[in-house]
Amino acid sequence: MNAWNRSLAQSWFVVARTSEVGTKPRAVTLLDRPLAIARDASGALFALDDCCPHRHVPLSAGRMTEQGLQCAYHGWTFAADGRCVAIPGLRSGACQPAVRVGSAKVMEVDGLVWVRLDGMGDANADALPEFIRRPSVHARRFMWQAVWNARAIDALENFLDAQHTHFVHPGIVRSGRGRQAVDVTVTRSAGALQVDYKGQPVQSGWLYRLFESRRESERARFDAAAAGTAQLEYRYENGSALYFTLHFSPVSEAVTRVYGTLHIENRWAPRWAVRAFAWPLLRRVLRQDRQIVEAQAQNRNRCRRGEGISTELDVVRPALDAVWLQSNEASTESVHKIRVFL
Repeated sequence: MNAWNRSLAQSWFVVARTSEVGTKPRAVTLLDRPLAIARDASGALFALDDCCPHRHVPLSAGRMTEQGLQCAYHGWTFAADGRCVAIPGLRSGACQPAVRVGSAKVMEVDGLVWVRLDGMGDANADALPEFIRRPSVHARRFMWQAVWNARAIDALENFLDAQHTHFVHPGIVRSGRGRQAVDVTVTRSAGALQVDYKGQPVQSGWLYRLFESRRESERARFDAAAAGTAQLEYRYENGSALYFTLHFSPVSEAVTRVYGTLHIENRWAPRWAVRAFAWPLLRRVLRQDRQIVEAQAQNRNRCRRGEGISTELDVVRPALDAVWLQSNEASTESVHKIRVFL
């Protein structure tokens, strides 16, 4: 795991969309660990270290056979659990070396391929936090992906932080004028974070005015079981709901792949209208977020700074630090309330 917090190997991360993974091996990197992911003849997913132990050629350059993933150089073949099951040309009766490559757990949920690097646990949807599994299968889903040149922890904080929206997204998400008093409840327990906002049923930005209605609640969620994933949930007085989920998967300390899903539940709007009007505005917001987080990363390196200074307004950072940076922040259950102006 290099310099990464070891506990991150026990977490599930998104590495691809399911439509991107077939029988042709695909190279991905997660937390500085190169992997080859593919499907066997039955369609089952597997993930192996992307390095043949024979002469270190990438297994992602190989091909699938009935026995497993075959290296492109000398044909050594590996099963889904990493065992070497064939060495072409080895004489009959010769002792085959007990060779294997590292493997990881892999599964597909909600149109995405998830990987757990330690190879432990059950590979099914129940392994993910409830808030990721909650959107109805009948909800309409829109997907998006990109690469950000920034740390995953900073990207996560940006997505969950409400205080930056007046300045980074002026007019689109919130306006800096006429702030309202909002009651914020922060609930933490064993790696999980939930932030509830009350007191702002109407928002000042164009996104709200064009596509939303009076909100019943606004909630931000994070859980160490899927440490790269965070969700913003909006529930409305008319019974509809919107779940905006971003999955931040670190390729390295400086590069993060981002996968986004938008689920719309019990809210009528033609798919073409969402794609034509709402989605471009959301993508503009995400571009603005990427630009500010990349500027943060560049300047942090330029000025050789460590972690920044926080106040009580930075409600999500302690929970992220506890998971990503092994901080001394308590992970026991706690609830505290503050009033902020948004």
